[in-house]
Amino acid sequence: MHYMFLIYNCEDRPHPGDPRFEEILTRVNAFADECRRRNVFVSGDPLKPVATATTVRVRDGKALVTDGPFAETHEHLGGYYLLDCRDLDEALELAEMIPQAHFGATIEVRPVDHIPGLNHGVA
Repeated sequence: MHYMFLIYNCEDRPHPGDPRFEEILTRVNAFADECRRRNVFVSGDPLKPVATATTVRVRDGKALVTDGPFAETHEHLGGYYLLDCRDLDEALELAEMIPQAHFGATIEVRPVDHIPGLNHGVA
């Protein structure tokens, strides 16, 4: 079953030049390698900072475009992994291993819903 791992509250991640950058990069790459070794890795990417977000809402047939995220919250989505885990237990085990969780991020784990007849998404 596919699980989406949503990584929140990691806006303060280290960038190149920050002394912590090499450590987190090594840990993130090791996590991805472990997921590949287990043959569960589907995809995963960090997102640009929340200031780059644009929200689109359609109301009364008209698109409303707003700079920034829709939700007014302190925890913003910073990245994700999509993993093909055997069950929720494996998904939770892997969530604990996500390096950002050890640097203050919150990891939300959600099963991907497979809807019969839907023509997009991961099979």
